[in-house]
Amino acid sequence: MNRHLTRLAALTLTAAAALTLSACAGDDSSGKAGTESVGADAGDDAAKAPTPSASSTVAAGRPHIELPADLKLTFEGVTTGDPVKDAVLVDNAERMRAVDAAIAGTDPEGKAIRFYNTGRALEAAVSWIGQFEKADATVTGRVRYFDRKVTLKSPTSAVLTFCADESKGFSKDKKTGKVAKTPVTENSFVHYNTRLDKNADGVWQTSQIVSKRGLAQCQP
Repeated sequence: MNRHLTRLAALTLTAAAALTLSACAGDDSSGKAGTESVGADAGDDAAKAPTPSASSTVAAGRPHIELPADLKLTFEGVTTGDPVKDAVLVDNAERMRAVDAAIAGTDPEGKAIRFYNTGRALEAAVSWIGQFEKADATVTGRVRYFDRKVTLKSPTSAVLTFCADESKGFSKDKKTGKVAKTPVTENSFVHYNTRLDKNADGVWQTSQIVSKRGLAQCQP
């Protein structure tokens, strides 16, 4: 089962990358392209930042996102002092949580996915979730998102880069509950380069996303 889920991860990363690279090439300020790892499974619980899904995300119409008890996501740097940048960070965090909720089955209709994603990022997220469904697998463990940096391009457009520590996150067979644990390597750490666009309802939706595993800036 471990080998099967490892192969699954590789297949879904490649498939999702095909959806995002062409759309992001002009916006990826790092000049690096890589695999899309939407909804990273896990990470380190070292940072105990406030949950970004609190007061700022209970505005009218925003979906409630619930994760299973065995899946913990932690986001560092949820406030910058700039209310616009803070809104970008909050909606990005909700986007990451939404993907994992869909994979875990706590949002089976994927309402939050469509709320926080648009364009190529939505296509990539749906593809990623579909691969887990096909394998009858889910995710478990912990994730730490850190080094989150927002650059505002316009009043309705922003670029957000950040890292994810997936060293404590694993795939899990839904039927048997068996966890496919893998060793920690440099590829356990992922660098994300994303674009977010503010829609007419004031939601910062992720529209483009590219990720690359093993980059030096995300290593511990």
